[in-house]
Amino acid sequence: MVSVIEHHQHILDFTISSLLRRKGKNGALLLVYTLIVFILASLLFFTNALKREATLVLNEAPEIIVQRTLTGRYQTIPIAWGERIRKINGVMSVRPRLWGYQYDSVFQANYTLTVPAENPPESGSIDIGSGISRMRSAFPGDIIAFVGHDGLSRSFTIRNILDSESQLLTSDLILLSEDDYRDFAGIPLDQATDLTLRVRNPGEYITIAEKIVQMYPETRPILRSEIQRTYDAVFGWRSGLVMVIFSAAALAFFIFAWDKATGLSAEERREIGILKAVGWETSDIMMMKFWEGAVVSLTAFLAGTILAYIHVFFTSSALFAPVLKGWSTLYPAFRLTPFIDFAQVATLFFLIVVPYSVTTIIPSWRAATIDPDAVMR
Repeated sequence: MVSVIEHHQHILDFTISSLLRRKGKNGALLLVYTLIVFILASLLFFTNALKREATLVLNEAPEIIVQRTLTGRYQTIPIAWGERIRKINGVMSVRPRLWGYQYDSVFQANYTLTVPAENPPESGSIDIGSGISRMRSAFPGDIIAFVGHDGLSRSFTIRNILDSESQLLTSDLILLSEDDYRDFAGIPLDQATDLTLRVRNPGEYITIAEKIVQMYPETRPILRSEIQRTYDAVFGWRSGLVMVIFSAAALAFFIFAWDKATGLSAEERREIGILKAVGWETSDIMMMKFWEGAVVSLTAFLAGTILAYIHVFFTSSALFAPVLKGWSTLYPAFRLTPFIDFAQVATLFFLIVVPYSVTTIIPSWRAATIDPDAVMR
């Protein structure tokens, strides 16, 4: 057993020295290989981390959101409808919500306005997200103005800047009182943006949604699970878009790697001939070439994966964030909680490392089975 280990150790030592003798060629291959792994791993880490953050946030979302539509267009909903919906068996509570979007043509940014259920600002005051504060250089005590539904400007005094630790949710957020929001958006007192439901039994979500539609045909109940699936689809589509952009580079690399792995240079053939002449077995040469491919691919995989981890979780994915986040111009500066899906990392490993390592064996076997004298000539 010890002799077998020493035998493989000697082969590995020779393999590393052989790689170092051709450090220019192998270095270029390793650099491109690492770059491809870095891009793919960054996409996987960032997308999975965002999906996990979205899942954690949506776990606290209402079980059912009831919206009203008219000929397919979104409309405000009468608050009185909530009283009748509350009488449906299984519904624990119904709460009207007031929220909407505001486009700032000066800064070309979209704001999210909402009336909080707890601790709302006093009339004339607002709380703003850190992204708005940073972009408009507005801080507590400052007066800031927004144009309302009637084209008139409303001025508000900033009460607080929302906690920077929740920038993923609050970067573009504006909190204001109910009276201010109704005046700003022009929503009557008996209307709300939508209704949120708390349901006792998760197995009754669909049944309750069907009863709401039967009661009010123009409503559109949205389940929390549907929102989660939508987020998964959106992040998956965005990551797929970026992956398609880099697919040409990946294809070029695989062509380059395949050419390198399946074709031996004259120097490498001569080296194999010398090894055969001094007593190396064909199995030893195949093992050497296997280790050569494994060293290059494993080094590139580990380096690319580590760099991707640092890029996503320590630099907030500076390269891909603008494409995958999708926020207007208020990109929140936040650090994702490290999360790795080891199943996807394993899949990436087998797609990147194993094929390259295996393809290095075939041309080596062909050269190793030829007479040493013929190979060296």
